[in-house]
Amino acid sequence: MFMFKKSTDIPSPGQALPGRPDAIPTAAKHFVNRNPLKGPYPEGLETAIFGLGCFWGAERKFWQLGDGIYTTAVGYAAGATPNPTYEEVCSGRTGHNEVVLVVYDPKKISYDKLLRTFWESHDPTQGMRQGNDVGSQYRSGIYTTTPAQKKAAEESKALYGKALAAKRYGPITSEVIDAPPFYFAEDYHQQYLAKNPAGYCGLGGTGVACQIGTGVAAAAQ
Repeated sequence: MFMFKKSTDIPSPGQALPGRPDAIPTAAKHFVNRNPLKGPYPEGLETAIFGLGCFWGAERKFWQLGDGIYTTAVGYAAGATPNPTYEEVCSGRTGHNEVVLVVYDPKKISYDKLLRTFWESHDPTQGMRQGNDVGSQYRSGIYTTTPAQKKAAEESKALYGKALAAKRYGPITSEVIDAPPFYFAEDYHQQYLAKNPAGYCGLGGTGVACQIGTGVAAAAQ
């Protein structure tokens, strides 16, 4: 995840690599829970997309939530190149972020719980990097699939921003935008840390709790 020179600039659509019309091959089933990676998903499930640094470690944070998580997958989003490869994303010439798709049952696990996992699993104040991983593909982002998700995401960003400020962190740099197209990453990236338990994970949180959905005000941090 750190063998390429990273760009911190996001190319314009005209500058981005052309990509390809067809999706790149990926796994059919989740390596851990054996559920299908791709839809259509069972009725009543919802999808959420998050970017919080290296997607190997980020994905594990979400599948480990257990009950209520139907499947997770890593991929690329928020760039201009259609159906990019990992090497193309690493070049910095696609504009894509490394992201995690989470398919969940809102009757068993709330979107607020996913947001807390997102905020507490990385440092959202670092801009175009996460720890030692530097580049636009490691930026922090929430890509919302419904108006309710967007409202909750923006409220959680404001709440967590106050909690971080109280601990002398800088402003949050995470983008909160409507979900762009999601492109599944290659097979070997899916559930990478389940296949390679000793594999690299550069994620590290701030240690500041996110109180969204708990009824605790940020001022109490």
